[in-house]
Amino acid sequence: MPLQFRRFPPQAAVTVDAPARLHLGFLDPNATLGRAFGSLGLFVDGPGTRLVARRADVERIDGALGDADRERVARWLHTLHATWGGPPVALDVLHTVRAHSGLGSGTQLALAVGSAFARIAGVPATTTELAALLGRGARSGIGVHGFDVGGLLLDGGPSSASAPGGPPSLAPLLSRLPFPDAWRVLLVSDTSRSGLSGPDERRGLAALAPFPQALAAHLCHLVLMRILPAVADGDFAPFARGLTEMQQIIGEYFAPVQGGVFTSPDVELAIRAVAAQQPAGIGQTSWGPTGFAIVASEPDAVRALAAARDATRGRPHVECAVVAARNRGATIDAFAARPRRAGVA
Repeated sequence: MPLQFRRFPPQAAVTVDAPARLHLGFLDPNATLGRAFGSLGLFVDGPGTRLVARRADVERIDGALGDADRERVARWLHTLHATWGGPPVALDVLHTVRAHSGLGSGTQLALAVGSAFARIAGVPATTTELAALLGRGARSGIGVHGFDVGGLLLDGGPSSASAPGGPPSLAPLLSRLPFPDAWRVLLVSDTSRSGLSGPDERRGLAALAPFPQALAAHLCHLVLMRILPAVADGDFAPFARGLTEMQQIIGEYFAPVQGGVFTSPDVELAIRAVAAQQPAGIGQTSWGPTGFAIVASEPDAVRALAAARDATRGRPHVECAVVAARNRGATIDAFAARPRRAGVA
């Protein structure tokens, strides 16, 4: 039986635009300092997830989805209906981020679907409630918190103090900073590869050696005393050095299960070509294969894009694009249902 909630006026149609995110690294993957994970992440403009949902007579899922994502969306809609009731929904997914590319596609798609459904059903659900219901945010809270606010985010890792046998609670948001408007992000992705996910990701994490406590402490110091202050001050050089060092440490730790500091050698070639010619904060988002080089200005981004393309000429599976950071969350536009006139069916 659907749960009973205070209802809001239901909407007839909802459009959701959710941005992509970069996962810039964990602070303590093994809880050597007492709490596991802890994440730094950045939301970016550019191609993200866009969908339109409408109240319908029968459920329908159309648009730019592969079979696996279509099945996931169907499961999410079943869960939402079972929890809140509501009318059937017709979804048209206009664009999604490529799955398992390191840009947060799964969480953003889930939250976009959940947000649209809640508004059509008239349910005042929070993003955190949607994430828990749809099984997102188990390790990193960046994708969930950033759906609401964007920017550069730091979370404190999920709490183990949850209900016995239940999932850990969403990692709390510790810091949210607006990213400097002038700075740019070069994204380089290898379309012939995918990052780890699901059971493969769990097996990969389980196979890793314990993360050294001294390195966890060093990463915490880098984030708290170099990366975040540099962003707050708009001081690019220490930010770039701090992020590159953090990424190198994390990449070396995950190298045994992802094949190197970068998942894709071609992406690494492009990113290191950029760093060889100008200051940049470089690394890989999540399990890749997308890498990034953050630079200080639009002219620097033009040079970085040229360097990356030169380094990977003849490799059509490598895609490069320059984007800006996004200092706001998802955009949700809802349209109320028109009341029926008396005597009109």
